Amino acid sequence: MERKPELLSPCGDRERLLSAVQYGADAVYLAGKNFGMRRGPSNFGEEELQWAVQYCHQHGVKVYITCNTLPRNYELAELPGFLEFCAKIGVDAFIVTDLGVMMLAKQYAPGVELHVSTQAGVVNYETANAFYELGAKRVVLAREVSLAEIREIREHTPRELELEAFVHGAMCMSFSGRCLISNYLTDRDANRGECAQPCRWEYFVTERRRPEERFSLVQEEKGAYLFSSKDLCMVEHIPELVEAGISSLKIEGRAKSAYYVASATSAYRRAVDFHWEHPGVPLPQDIVEETEKLSHREYSTGFYFGGEPGQTPENDRYIRHYEVVAVCVGSRNGFIELRQRGRFFRGETVDVLQPHAEPVTAELQELWNGEMEPIEVAPHAEMTVFWKTEAPIVPGAYLRVKRENA
Repeated sequence: MERKPELLSPCGDRERLLSAVQYGADAVYLAGKNFGMRRGPSNFGEEELQWAVQYCHQHGVKVYITCNTLPRNYELAELPGFLEFCAKIGVDAFIVTDLGVMMLAKQYAPGVELHVSTQAGVVNYETANAFYELGAKRVVLAREVSLAEIREIREHTPRELELEAFVHGAMCMSFSGRCLISNYLTDRDANRGECAQPCRWEYFVTERRRPEERFSLVQEEKGAYLFSSKDLCMVEHIPELVEAGISSLKIEGRAKSAYYVASATSAYRRAVDFHWEHPGVPLPQDIVEETEKLSHREYSTGFYFGGEPGQTPENDRYIRHYEVVAVCVGSRNGFIELRQRGRFFRGETVDVLQPHAEPVTAELQELWNGEMEPIEVAPHAEMTVFWKTEAPIVPGAYLRVKRENA
C-alpha cells in the first residue's frame, strides 16, 4: 500500500464526536445547525463547533464540515457568515455539493479545503478533474463506482486530488443520495437533510377495482420492503480500496449512536493498522466480528466488485447480536463506575469494547448501586453502578451482553 489511508468517522453530536476521537478516527465529519444533509442528529451550534475543532485538533484529528445540501435562494444570505465563522475557528475542510456553495466557500473561506460530496455523483475522471480545476482538494466518489472504475479515475487525475469512498454503513437506493420519494410522500426534502427514509417502509399492492384489499408482493403475510438495501461493509477489503487509489475511508452514520460510532471506528482502525503492519496477511476474524457486534442490516460489498449490492425486500429488520448495557465513566476508590444503558445482572459475562484495544470479556461478579449497596440487577435507566473487577477498564469503554435478537 502506498500511503496509510485516513479513517473518517461520523459525528452527530458531542457524545458521538468523543467516541470517534477516542476510538481512533483520523478525521471526523459533522454539521452545523444548517446546510448539512442530516437534520435528525442534534448537530453543532457555533459554540459546540468551536469546542469540536479545538478538541479534535488537540488530539490530532481533522474536522470536516458538511455543507452538502442544495440550499434554496432564501437560505443563501446566511451562508457567507457561516463559512467565515468556520474558517475563523479553524475547520479543515468543507464537504460541498452545490457549485454555488463551492464558489462562496472559495470567496469567504479561501483557506479551507474543499471536498466534493458524494451527492455530486462523481463517477468518472473528467468530472473529478473539473472539480479539481474549480479548487477541490478531494472528491468523495459516488457509491455506485466499482474498484475498476476507481483505478481508472486515479490513473487520469492529479495525485494532489484525493479520493474518498464510503466503506461502511447504510446504502441509499437512489443515485448518490439524490432522491425525491420523501418529498412526494412526506413533503420532507431528502436533499436538504430531511429524508423520512420511505425506502425502509413496508409496501403493499392494491388493485383498482378492489381498493379495500391489500396484496403482498412476497409470499408472506407481511408486505414487501421494495427499496430496502443491504448495509455496506468493506472491512476485509481495505487493501483493494487503497490499491485502487482511495486515500480516505469513510464510515456512514451521523444519525447513529455513539456506540455505533465507537464500534465501527474501532473495527476499521484496527483493520487499517493491521493491513498496514501485515501486508498480504488475512484480517484476523475478531476484527471482522466487531462489525457484527453493532446493529446492522445484512451486509454486502456494495458496487465495488461489480454487479448489484443486494436488497432485503422481505424485511427491514436490523441484526442485533449484542446489547449495550453500560458505559464506563471513570473509576473511584478501586471501583469501576458505570452508567447503565440496559438491564444487566450480577454474574453475567460482558464483552468490553475499549479504545485502541482488542475487546475483552469479564464477569460482573460484584455490583453496587450509587449508595454502595450490593445489588443483583441494574434495572433503572442511567443509574450509577459500581463494579469491582481486576480487568483494566478505561473511561469510554462499552459493556455489552450477547443476546440474540437484542
